[in-house]
Formats: sequence, structure tokens, C-alpha cells
Amino acid sequence: MAPPHGLGRGRRTPGRPSRRSLLAGVAAAGALGAAGCSRVATASTGSGGDLLDRLRAQGVVRLGIAGEIPFGYIGKDGKVTGEAPELAEVIFKRLGVGRVQPVPTEFGSLIPGLNSQQFDVVAAGMYINADRCEQVLFADPDYQMLDSFIVRKGNPKGLHDYQDVVAKKAKFATGTGYAEIQYAIDAGYRQSDILIVPDQVAGLNAVEAGRVDVFAGTALTTRAVVKKSAKTEATKPFAPLVKGKPHVDGGGFAFRPTETKLRDAFNAELHKMKKSGELFRILKPFGFSQAEMTDLTAKELCAG
Repeated sequence: MAPPHGLGRGRRTPGRPSRRSLLAGVAAAGALGAAGCSRVATASTGSGGDLLDRLRAQGVVRLGIAGEIPFGYIGKDGKVTGEAPELAEVIFKRLGVGRVQPVPTEFGSLIPGLNSQQFDVVAAGMYINADRCEQVLFADPDYQMLDSFIVRKGNPKGLHDYQDVVAKKAKFATGTGYAEIQYAIDAGYRQSDILIVPDQVAGLNAVEAGRVDVFAGTALTTRAVVKKSAKTEATKPFAPLVKGKPHVDGGGFAFRPTETKLRDAFNAELHKMKKSGELFRILKPFGFSQAEMTDLTAKELCAG
């Protein structure tokens, strides 16, 4: 699988505005959606689930993806790529499942699709939070994510977090459905004053044109999009405040609640890869840095 040609947004957070899918990824995913949405075998009834045994027998695992760069999407060559499918391919081979098959869908359909057995696993870098943990079973996160701003060169307004944006009455933009919308509102920014743009490229353009002072996104996407810009820079990554405390997001794979055996087997391989450094080597071509590697657990993130 090839690394991405461009980077999309980080992960949606239910209970808060969701993070959007890149339009190109969604369009490509839609082309394959009809081919990938047949249902899998019925749900496990045994203690811990028997899905892993069935996947080994079938030789294929179906991955729910949402057309988001760099997490899981269809590349220009028509093949599935992204950090989550790449990681899934390695782990499932080690679990005795030789092939992964993408099932593209809208992000909001991932959990319903998983629980209605349209696919076996959500492989979309999904943020882990308390609301989702009531619906699905998460592996430990394979990455963590902080926020960052796109600002004019030199950061003339001195914008380093959402509190600065409010205090300095900066013109603020973020992307359609981004969790950053709620982070700004929590800091005291008026929702009606937020400029919503389609994605981080549009956000970069808005800052370069002077329509806004700042665009908020993930550290991963902001640092990627400013690389070719002579007018802007990305600020140092920071943790937004949630309920007055710094908050770090983490994303990972989701399984049906009955499938604890599969989740535990997946986690065991994931932890080996974290310890050896192999996980970082897989994620690095998709724009991840060492700062995005994490020892957070799903239990911690589920607790909120």
C-alpha cells in the first residue's frame, strides 16, 4: 500500500461535531460502496465470540473505512490504503487471516454498519470516547492526536490555543464537522462567528487570503498542508481543554461488543508492534510523527 498523496482530517467525535471525510476520498469510496456492502455471517453467540475462528476459515476480513486520508481511503490507483488498512493487513495476517477487503461507507454509518454485520471491523482511525464505547468494543489506540493552528507567517496575533483566539478576537475557521468547532465553543467563541470550510486546504486558502486569522485542525493535517505555503505556518501542537482539562484524542479499531477474543488477539499483536517500533514504521509514511505514538489505552479514553 502506498502512502497518501495528501492528508485529510483527524477523527470525528460523537456527542461533539464529527470530523469530516475528504470529498475525494468519499467520492472514491462511493464507487466501491455497492460492491462491498454485502453482509457477513451472523453474530457470535459464544462467550468472547467466535469471529476470529470464522475469519481464519474464510481467509478474509472485511474492513469498514470512511474515505478519509490518511486513515483509510481508496487511492488514485483504485486500491485501499491508509494507516488503518495498512496496519490491519499486517495484524490480521499474523492472526491467520490472509486478506483484507475494504467496505467503504460514510463515517456516520461505520458503527451501525459494524453492529449490523456489514463488515467485521472498523478500520478508520476512529476516535475512542465514552459515547462510542457504549456501542462498540475498541482496541487500544494506535495513535494519539493534538490540535494545531494554521496562521500567517510569524503568527502575528500570537494564537497558540482556543483561549488566545477568544481573547484576541481572532477570525476563526475550521472544517465541516470538525471536533475543533466544539473546542472553540467551549473556550467561549461564538458558534455563529465560526467560518466553516470544507477541509484543511480551504482553511489554508482562507488564512492566506486574510479572510480569517486562524484555521484549527489536527497537528497531522496542519503541518502537512502548510509545507508548500510561503505565507503561513503551523503552530506548535497543543491539547484543547475539555471540562477545564487538557484533552488528547486517540484513535483505533472497533469491534462488535461480543468479540472480546478478537479484540484481545488484535491488541496483543498491536502491543508487540508498539514495543518493537514497527507500528511507527507503518504509520510514518502517512504523515504520523513519533509524537503521535501513544501508550494510552482504550479503557482510559472510554472513561472520558
